[in-house]
Amino acid sequence: MKIGIRPTIDGREGELGVRQGLEEQTMGMALSAKDLIESSVKDRFGKPVSCVVADGTIGGVAEAAACQAKFEREGVCATLTVTPCWCYGSETMDMDRTTPKAVWGFNGTGYPGAVYLAAVAAAYTQKGIPCFTIYGRDVQDPDDRRITDDVKERLLNWARAAVSVGQMRGKSYLSIGNVSMGIAGSIVNPELFEKYFGMRCEYKDMSEFIRRVENGIYDPAEYEKALAWAKANCRENEDIYNGEGGRSRSQKDSDWEWSVKMALIMRDMMEGSEYLKENGFGEEGAGNNAIASGFQGQRQWTDFMPNGDFMESILCSSFDWNGRRAPMVVATENDCLTGLSMLMGYLLTNTAPLFSDVRTYWSPESYLRVTGEAAPEAAKDGMIHLSNSGATCVDASGWQEKDGRPAIKPFWDITDDEAQKCLDNTLWTPANLNCFRGGGYSSTFRTRGGMPLTMTHINWVDGLGPVLQIAEGYSVELPAEAAKKLEDRTDPGWPSTFFVPVLTGSGAFTDVYSVMDKWGANHGASVCGHVGDLYITLAAMLRIPVNMHNVAEGRVYRPSAWNEFGTSCAEGADYRACANFGPLYK
Repeated sequence: MKIGIRPTIDGREGELGVRQGLEEQTMGMALSAKDLIESSVKDRFGKPVSCVVADGTIGGVAEAAACQAKFEREGVCATLTVTPCWCYGSETMDMDRTTPKAVWGFNGTGYPGAVYLAAVAAAYTQKGIPCFTIYGRDVQDPDDRRITDDVKERLLNWARAAVSVGQMRGKSYLSIGNVSMGIAGSIVNPELFEKYFGMRCEYKDMSEFIRRVENGIYDPAEYEKALAWAKANCRENEDIYNGEGGRSRSQKDSDWEWSVKMALIMRDMMEGSEYLKENGFGEEGAGNNAIASGFQGQRQWTDFMPNGDFMESILCSSFDWNGRRAPMVVATENDCLTGLSMLMGYLLTNTAPLFSDVRTYWSPESYLRVTGEAAPEAAKDGMIHLSNSGATCVDASGWQEKDGRPAIKPFWDITDDEAQKCLDNTLWTPANLNCFRGGGYSSTFRTRGGMPLTMTHINWVDGLGPVLQIAEGYSVELPAEAAKKLEDRTDPGWPSTFFVPVLTGSGAFTDVYSVMDKWGANHGASVCGHVGDLYITLAAMLRIPVNMHNVAEGRVYRPSAWNEFGTSCAEGADYRACANFGPLYK
C-alpha cells in the first residue's frame, strides 16, 4: 500500500524569493510525515506502508498535474497534502475523487499554513470532494520540525483508515451458498460492495467443496500436515450435546477430515493456490481475489454434511498448521454485513476479528437469580453475552497479552507460546445434531476478562443505505461456576464472550440494556482495542453514517465538510453529509 504526499508551496518566485525561502521547510514537512507513517502504519500482512513524495513542491496547476500523474503510475491509495504557508488553493489541490484526502497545515505565523488549510478545505467542500484537515493546537516556530502529538494522532488515524480503503478496493467478497435461515445479512447486495467499498461480489455454490474433495482438488501433502496438526493441537471435547446418541468414532474422525479439507479449500477459493496451478488446476488455482468471504452452511449443507465451524474459526485466527499468519475473514451463515464489519475492524487494527450472536442481555437481577450470587463489579450494571458456533477466532480466548492484560495482537507480534496457549485453552465440541445433523466441530472457550473490545455492525436500511453502529467496551471475567450456569442455558459448546459496553448515560448508551435494545441485527463483529474513532473516520471516507457510538467527542475525526451540515448535532450532520456526497465509488 502507498500513500502519496503532496508538499504545496507559495508559488511566487522572482526577486522576493518567497518560494525559494520556503522550499526546505515545505519538503521537510513532507519527509517528516513520510517517516512517521512508514514507521507506524502496516498493511494486513505486516508490510510497512510506503509513502510516495512528489518530485518537487507544488506551487501551481502544472506541478499538481505532474504529481497526479506520478501518483497514478505508483498506484497510491490516498493523498496527504502538507504545507507551512499560503498556497493557491484550487490550483494546487488534488482533484481525484476516488482517493481519501487529508491536508496538514502547519500552525506557524510567518506564512501561515492554516490560511491555506482553510482555503483549500473550502475549495474541496465547494467541489464536493471531502477532505480531512489537520492543524496543531500550538503555534510552532518555523524551524521547529517536530510533529506534535495531536498532529501525529490525526495523521496516523487518517492513514490507517485510508490504507484500509486501499486494501479493500478492487478485492472480492466470496459468497459461498446463499441466504442462511432467512438472515437478512446473508442477502449479498452488490450495490453495497461496489459503491461503498470498491469491491465486487463473487458467488459459488456450496457443492464446490464436494467437487473438490471428490476430485482431489487440494494439496494432499498440506492436507496431511494440517490433519496431523489438528489432531495434535485441537483437543476434542466430550460430546456434551448428544451423549451416547452422538456420532460414532469413525464418523467423528471423518468429520475432522472433512473440516480440515474445507479449511484448505476455502482458503484456496479465496486466495488461490500455487500447488493447484502447477498440477493441472489452473482455474481453481487462480482463486477469487477475495479479501472476505461467507459460508451459508445452515441448513442446506449442515443437514447432511459436517458444519463449517472449524473452517471459519481457524481461518479467522492468526495461526494454523503453517504457523502464525495473516487472519482471513470468513463470515458464518454468509452474513456479509457482519463480514464487512469484521473486515473493517481487521484492516484498521491488523488483528483477528470475532463474529458473534448478540445473544443475551443479563441484568444484575437476572444474574443473581440464575447464579445465586451478585454480579462482579465489572458487570454490576449488566452485560451482554456474545456467542456463536462459527467464525470467532481462536485468538479471542484471550491468551495473548499486551501491557499485562488480555489482548489480540497482529500476527507478527504474537509469540509461539501465546498462540499455543490460545489453542490449549480451546476445546472442539462435537456439533449438536439437533442443529447440525451432518456433524462437525465448534470451538469452545471463554474469553478472558479485561480485554478492551470494539463491537460493530453495518445495517442496510431501505431508502437510506448502510449505517454503522459502534460500541466500545470490555470483556468480563465471571466466576467459572457462574459462567457455566449462564452458558448452559444457551449453547455451552460455543465460544463465549461476556461484554460490557462503556456507558455514557445518554442515548443508546444510557445503560447496557439500551445498547442491546438498539443493536440493529442479531450479529456483531468485534476487534481488540478501543478503536471506535478509527471506525468513524473510515466510515466517513466511505460515506457510511454512524447511528450509535460511545466514542468521546474529542476522538471523533471526520472531514471538515461535515461541519457545514451542522455543528450542534454531529450525528445528524453525519447523516446529511453522507447523503449529500454519496458513496465513495458512486
